[in-house]
Amino acid sequence: MADLRILKHLPEFYGNIEDFVGLAVTETIELNLMEDAFNQLFDDQFVMTSGLQAIKRREKMLGIQADPTTETLDFRRRRILNRYQTKPPFTIRYLQQLLDILVGRGKAIVSRDLKNHLLIVTANIDNAAVFKEVGRTVEVIKPANMIYRQQTSLEDVIELDEHISTQTITWNYTLDGSWLLGEKSFSDLGQEVVVK
Repeated sequence: MADLRILKHLPEFYGNIEDFVGLAVTETIELNLMEDAFNQLFDDQFVMTSGLQAIKRREKMLGIQADPTTETLDFRRRRILNRYQTKPPFTIRYLQQLLDILVGRGKAIVSRDLKNHLLIVTANIDNAAVFKEVGRTVEVIKPANMIYRQQTSLEDVIELDEHISTQTITWNYTLDGSWLLGEKSFSDLGQEVVVK
């Protein structure tokens, strides 16, 4: 029996006629394609669920020249969102939120030096396209009277060594008034002994 998507709406005796069964199968295929196209059209209304063609259309509207060989579809979506969201008024907190969305939480830190009119972004970015987009975002958001300074941070491992030692301290003063200031030092340090 063919898909009941169409045949269930027709009288039962049409289910035994070969031409109507063939029509039902063909119409079901067309209806499935139409449903898929409708769902894709709905998904394309939102940046984060857009397909490749909708992303290309939005990039063209925003004047973005994407490089599909080095940029992932997810990055391209985030870049479009970033461009849409860069509307005034801007604050340091807002810029930090944008950079957290763009490069990941904790990978870029925004600070400022008001005395020297500096806006400093310290970032740990290893992707050139993301680095370029961070620079563009900061240039759009920063006030005209501030200078943008990029600082690169490196992710590395720090190794700590622990050493424990003891040392005796002999106090040379008393609180009874017999000790005179400057006559002796406050204390004398004994030999340092390594414990660990």
